[in-house]
Amino acid sequence: MDAPTIEAALPELRAALAPAGGAAILTAPPGTGKTTLVPLALLREPWAANQRIVVLEPRRLATRAAARRMAFLLGESVGETVGYRTRDERRVSAATRIEVVTEGILTRRLQHDPELPGTGLVIFDEVHERNLQTDLGLALIHDAKRQIRPDLRILAMSATLDAGRLGALLGGSPATPATVITAGGAPYPVATHWFPRGPRDKLEPAIVNALQTAMRREPGDALVFLPGAGEINRVAGLLEQAGFAQQGIDVRPLYGMLPAAEQDLALVPSPPGRRRVVLATDIAETSLTVDGVRIVVDSGQRRAPSYDGRTGMSRLRTVPVSKASAEQRAGRAGRQGPGVVYRLWSKGEHAAKRAHDEPEIRQVDLAGLALELAVWGTPAEALPFLDPPPERSLADARDLLTMLGAIEADGRPTALGRAMNDLPLHPRLAHMVSRASRAGAGDLALACCLAALLEERDVLRGPPDSRPAELGLRLELLADPRRHHPDADGRALGATRRRADEIGRRCGFDGDATRELDRAAIDRAGVVLAAAYPDRLAFARSQRGRFQLRSGTGAWVAKDDPLAGAAALIVADLDGDRREARIRMAAPIEPDQVATFLGGDLSERRVVEWDRGRDELVERVERRLGDVVLDQFVRKPESGPEVTELLLERVRDRGVGALGWTDRVAHLVQRVSFLHRALGEPWPDWSEATLVATLDDWLAPFLLFAQSRADLERIDVIEALGARLDHRARADLDRLAPERHQLPSGRTAPIEYTDDGPVLAVKVQELFGSSVTPTVADGRVTVVLHLLSPAGRPVQITSDLAGFWAGSWSEVRKEMAGRYPKHSWPVDPANTRPR
Repeated sequence: MDAPTIEAALPELRAALAPAGGAAILTAPPGTGKTTLVPLALLREPWAANQRIVVLEPRRLATRAAARRMAFLLGESVGETVGYRTRDERRVSAATRIEVVTEGILTRRLQHDPELPGTGLVIFDEVHERNLQTDLGLALIHDAKRQIRPDLRILAMSATLDAGRLGALLGGSPATPATVITAGGAPYPVATHWFPRGPRDKLEPAIVNALQTAMRREPGDALVFLPGAGEINRVAGLLEQAGFAQQGIDVRPLYGMLPAAEQDLALVPSPPGRRRVVLATDIAETSLTVDGVRIVVDSGQRRAPSYDGRTGMSRLRTVPVSKASAEQRAGRAGRQGPGVVYRLWSKGEHAAKRAHDEPEIRQVDLAGLALELAVWGTPAEALPFLDPPPERSLADARDLLTMLGAIEADGRPTALGRAMNDLPLHPRLAHMVSRASRAGAGDLALACCLAALLEERDVLRGPPDSRPAELGLRLELLADPRRHHPDADGRALGATRRRADEIGRRCGFDGDATRELDRAAIDRAGVVLAAAYPDRLAFARSQRGRFQLRSGTGAWVAKDDPLAGAAALIVADLDGDRREARIRMAAPIEPDQVATFLGGDLSERRVVEWDRGRDELVERVERRLGDVVLDQFVRKPESGPEVTELLLERVRDRGVGALGWTDRVAHLVQRVSFLHRALGEPWPDWSEATLVATLDDWLAPFLLFAQSRADLERIDVIEALGARLDHRARADLDRLAPERHQLPSGRTAPIEYTDDGPVLAVKVQELFGSSVTPTVADGRVTVVLHLLSPAGRPVQITSDLAGFWAGSWSEVRKEMAGRYPKHSWPVDPANTRPR
């Protein structure tokens, strides 16, 4: 059984909305009149007496068109029973009962008075588009309904909609979903022709080819869907070259940046005898009947925002449309008669398309949403979103708002944040305008113009990579309508001027913002822009045109760009490259202006480190903005724990030789280490590995006032190590491990304490007269004697002097006497006077 028409479905809809707080979902194909017929029918309901019905539309064009159509059906002018309100226009009166508004208008009303006094029903039209404002509006109004206005009625309408989750949201729970009403009656069939474009075929010629084929075969006007204004203008140029005007075909562009009058012109049929081609973005996809259209040519593409968490930016990308979007577009051809759609993709490609477009809440910068939620006062997790905002994107948004001073650390909005939220601007731009409004009329006018430039389409034509990045040039074009530039876009300039004035009026600026722009104001563009993009300050590198953002990443402009030689920039737009982004729009700022304006963000970083070139310890003091070093100087560091640790680290890396490690120090360490091996406690282990491992214990106390490598090398290591021995050990050291041994000759010779034991190297003649082998450690360890020739060469190694005299001495004596005849070689050395 076919679904009822809109008229036949009205009784069920009335019944669903009759109870106080009623909620319903209406699905109906395009062209069935749900946008205009339903609000008029519900206006006559008893509960609607003395109440307004607010209808939300996703676009300004659809808002105006829906209001005009309803007013026409009533035989009235817009602004009487039916009116509309957009960001820029207001056509309502005290008599208005149905008010068609863009989605942001509802959010503003809820923020100022969540009770919505005088409103009986809110209708969300084309809710399937899942705009960010749609999802936010649904969440806020449901919160207001359950907290303050339980009697408020809500209706969601769409041609293509997954009603399950939405029904649970509007009804309050899955157990009590809102009533879902399905209406049919699509007035006319639409035939589909597949006209696939090859992988190497350019879009614009392919569109023209499909359009020419369709216009030859089919009657009526054509509606062509293209991704954006650039494609629209290029296709319009090709159609002009093809002689469409001479063939009696009018070509009308239709996109959001056009003035309202030109948008409306595209909706007006051509005079009798002529045909019309409307080149449109997805602005014409829903809630809009373009009279006379029997042909749709669909590129299958649209512009969609995409948020990059690493760059903190949203980018418009060209993406394929979903099946639901393709059906909406095709439905434009069947509103007033049988139609046809030419799709520039294959039937197989269509089968692989997504069922619905990805919700904006998953794709875009959420700074505006985060500020709305902060002002609303209910955390995101406590609000009934169809799709909750991604945690990472929401965290990034809150970080930005904190940096801008819009919210406190606990998430509550500041007074500045509330003022920013009242402006219909991205929080960055709202912060810039709010700051400028306190600085004077000149800065406010400049801020309004900058905000308009960054919100609207670029006022310079051409591929993005060929346009100069300088915002000052664009400001000059805004300031002087007579100024000529070969790439100036007159339409974009007009739209930007109007937007700048509109922003100024909202801020209480009395006058034409663009007329306040003079050279002095334009030269302050960087300072004013810094309030919007304090995190996108870029400083020049050594190579012309290369910059470093305060985040530490690279950015660049062409070497011949007017900004290539600037010392510093405030960057408003980047191409999103994560390694080295191309700067699309920026304004210069002087380094001293940075310190003045961003002084609170400046930090001083003190780094104590080893300078490899000098092989010296230095303190490097840097003035930083984020990861960017503004300036630095080097000086001798002050003593302290940090310096002490670096000096200790040098010893750990290079060993004890990094100290003033003299022979006396080495000998002391050898003596104590010997006693540790021979006697154990209380003698400590003074091996190098242990000394290095215990630097904090024995060396650090002597570095309290050290500042340099020289101080480290001047440390009295004997004193430092001696401090680790107690009084008794120091007294016993010379007795147990004497430095020298008294020889029979009367001379003393040093004892070397090697790892193998104590060694005494002495000429053999100096031991004449004795047969006693020396000992140390209270006689526990015998000293090994290295007996030397007159030339200092070893003749015998022994630890038994008496045995040597009695044994092998005779052989040594004969050999040595032959070599050294002038020296004494007695037969009985033990009883011979030493020489």
